[in-house]
Amino acid sequence: MSNLSFVAPTRNSPWGTYLSQIDAVEPYLGHLARWVETLRRPKRALIVDVPIELDNGTIAHYEGYRVQHSLTRGPGKGGVRYHPDVTLEEVMALSAWMTIKNAAVNLPYGGAKGGIRLDPKQLSQKELEKVTRRYTSEIGIIIGPQQDIPAPDVNTNGQIMAWMMDTYSMNVGATATGVVTGKPIALGGSLGRVQATGRGVFVIGREAMRRLGIEMEGARIAVQGFGNVGSIAAKLFAASGARIVCVQDHTGTILNERGFDMQNLLDHVAKTGGVGGFSGGDKIANEDFWKVKSDVLIPAALEGQISKERAEGLQTRLVLEGANGPTTPDGDAVLADRGIVVVPDVIANSGGVTVSYFEWVQDFSSFFWTEDEINVRLDKIITGAFKHIWEVSEQHRISLRTAAFVVACTRVLEAREERGLYP
Repeated sequence: MSNLSFVAPTRNSPWGTYLSQIDAVEPYLGHLARWVETLRRPKRALIVDVPIELDNGTIAHYEGYRVQHSLTRGPGKGGVRYHPDVTLEEVMALSAWMTIKNAAVNLPYGGAKGGIRLDPKQLSQKELEKVTRRYTSEIGIIIGPQQDIPAPDVNTNGQIMAWMMDTYSMNVGATATGVVTGKPIALGGSLGRVQATGRGVFVIGREAMRRLGIEMEGARIAVQGFGNVGSIAAKLFAASGARIVCVQDHTGTILNERGFDMQNLLDHVAKTGGVGGFSGGDKIANEDFWKVKSDVLIPAALEGQISKERAEGLQTRLVLEGANGPTTPDGDAVLADRGIVVVPDVIANSGGVTVSYFEWVQDFSSFFWTEDEINVRLDKIITGAFKHIWEVSEQHRISLRTAAFVVACTRVLEAREERGLYP
């Protein structure tokens, strides 16, 4: 089969990482391997120009993407990120991981992802709104409550989802709350959605620790990335008796062997925008983060963080992937050799998309659940999915990542086979 002409992945680049994960799963697919090439090709990739008039009167152009990797099991589902390093290859990989994640948790979705190449910190609120509305109009031809449902991701939030929903609604001439998830509560958002990804990381982490015999009380936790996912996971671990001993974000790396006072740290981050300068811990070099002794390491920033070199120096028992794709294939191989268990992103951070699914269901039925109901349902779905993946891992003696891909790819390809090819 020929390679795709529009990307040039390397072994450890995002799409290259994803392709190597598909290669690893192929031997376990049985007769479904006949369809495996479907997973190596996104169904649809849209690249759009996003022109806006800046506050100073000049015209700026931004590059936007929406990739739908698979729509075999249902509408596309996946976030939109605003970041200067967004590329087509990255968005393709993220959309493919969404296909796997949705199937691993057994949600009725395919995988999609979007992004705009820009630094939102360089734009005013008004400019951000213009970019969001224009981007939504440009990708409006392929999104919709039953086609593809965007959500927040890196540097996007409920306000951006509100603008997307409003723009789409204006274009179709009716209020379409179900076109995006992660919306403000007043616009059909779901209780518990903001905390859902971090909560899922904690719930899955707790299950993995129990199976590995790691005591929660006093467990040493290191967290990279202290945004929505990392901070909420850290808070829940600390509330359960664990110690958060090291935290890193874009403002620096801080260490406290006794464990941080979480409320003080969260207050500092809310006030200053990052962990840097926090007086309740010692500043250490960023690269030293990867050498800190811990029981659980949570990479919750961007992809490609645990390289071969960093994996060789890690002093942890369990890696809990809060971010998407934080471990490179070379890093993964080293961790496997060293006996460090990795709970892959496609299950570890699936709490967000699970509660996005709840939000979508609530929007369609115009009937909303309490936060307790949402958390009970979330815990039940993701712990059930994790239990199944753990069993497959033990049955085949394969890593949890490969096991998650076996479960997910089997579901996607069974659906592909049942549907057949049109026309």
